[in-house]
Amino acid sequence: MKTARYHRHGGPEVLVIEEVDEPAPGPGQVVIRTEAIGGSFVDTTLRAGISALGRSPLPGSLHGDVVGVVQTVGEGVDSAWTGCRVAALVAVDAYAEFVTADADWLAPVPEGVAPADASNLAMPGPVALLALRWGRVAAGDTVLVHAAAGNIGHLALQLARLEGAGRVIATAGSPAKLDFARAHGADIAISYADPDWPQQLREAVPGGVDVALDSIGGTTTAATLGLLAPGGRLVIYGVAGGALPELPVGEVLALRSVTGFSIAGFRAAFPDEAHQHLREYAAHVAHGQVRTAVGAIVPLTDPAAAHRKLEDRTRSGRVLIVPDTSTE
Repeated sequence: MKTARYHRHGGPEVLVIEEVDEPAPGPGQVVIRTEAIGGSFVDTTLRAGISALGRSPLPGSLHGDVVGVVQTVGEGVDSAWTGCRVAALVAVDAYAEFVTADADWLAPVPEGVAPADASNLAMPGPVALLALRWGRVAAGDTVLVHAAAGNIGHLALQLARLEGAGRVIATAGSPAKLDFARAHGADIAISYADPDWPQQLREAVPGGVDVALDSIGGTTTAATLGLLAPGGRLVIYGVAGGALPELPVGEVLALRSVTGFSIAGFRAAFPDEAHQHLREYAAHVAHGQVRTAVGAIVPLTDPAAAHRKLEDRTRSGRVLIVPDTSTE
């Protein structure tokens, strides 16, 4: 079967397609025949060797949000999963025709759900939902979503409203992305390409922001902390900007709070609640309350094109990678 890997760090061109044996499921695992793979910007920083999380070992493989049909199950896994259409977060060799995934965190795909929407069921959708709840969004709150034109960001815009937010504010990096954010639920959209974006936001929301979701890190985090209202909550769930944040303690002492969120950590600490959130997000999708915008669809045989799309500052929404045999 075909899978994408890289043997040195660098630009998208280091990604290559290799022919390898189809995987076999280990205990607690299933093998999925892939229908579509949702790409992640984080992988581009790992591939380039510039991730704030450190350099990935070589040879490197890619992770992704896989949609497909369960072909075989491993020891200890209910055989009823066989033949089910599921979504799963795959950590190793996700850009492949067949993948292995942990059965514990499979997300059944509701009938009729398109591949793009299905690709967000296992990880990105629950991350957006849980980050909002980790920030304790209450009815009428003003919610700020950074990187709002990205895959998780545009889901968070829609979910914030479902969680009761009174006003939703987005930041993004281009006029087209600002329009995209407004189309997906933002009342106010501000470009963080403008040096004075914090001042623009402060003027738009004089009382401050109640909850802010930050996946960028670096100086964005510190600036955002100063924009919180008294009692406001900043949830950090990523560092896509490549730099760890430096937090000014004085801003925290001004009755503001900062918390981190990790889907892996939440699932380890609160597995029952995490499964409930999987079901809740799937119900939102099944009822058409949250939709995934597709920014690009590229073939599995051209993983470099997928990463160029992920790094393209003009793109909004989800990048989907599909096997050449896919009809989607």
